[in-house]
Amino acid sequence: MLTIGPLEPSDRAAWQQLFAGYNEFYGRTMPAEFYDQAWTRFQLGNEIHALGAHLDGRLVGITHFLTHASTTSPDSCYLQDLFTAPEARGQGAARALIAAVTDWAKDRGCGRVYWSTQESNETARRLYDQVAENRGFILYSIPL
Repeated sequence: MLTIGPLEPSDRAAWQQLFAGYNEFYGRTMPAEFYDQAWTRFQLGNEIHALGAHLDGRLVGITHFLTHASTTSPDSCYLQDLFTAPEARGQGAARALIAAVTDWAKDRGCGRVYWSTQESNETARRLYDQVAENRGFILYSIPL
């Protein structure tokens, strides 16, 4: 059985393992204090938020998201991170997490939910193409 909900203190170790997998996918290695800071911010729930997907009671997917003001619409919800354990892929966790973030954003009056992924992330894009519209924007970034 798949359930979606806020991350609980008992999810901490499994969350970090999933988030480390997400960062590894994108070629990043994060120091332990980075995970501690993110976890603390999720638990406060003021700026950034997190949900987990539990399959038969085991955390198998995570998403992190935030809202921000927009000049052209109501506030926007940015789905920053989404990751599912490899052994749980294809069982609906990522789709359910996206739907939960969308419901959360609607409840708060947001005008849209959006996210980005690497062009080469074909596995994720198969799902994203089913649940969202690719408007053709290209993401630019300046690391500081």
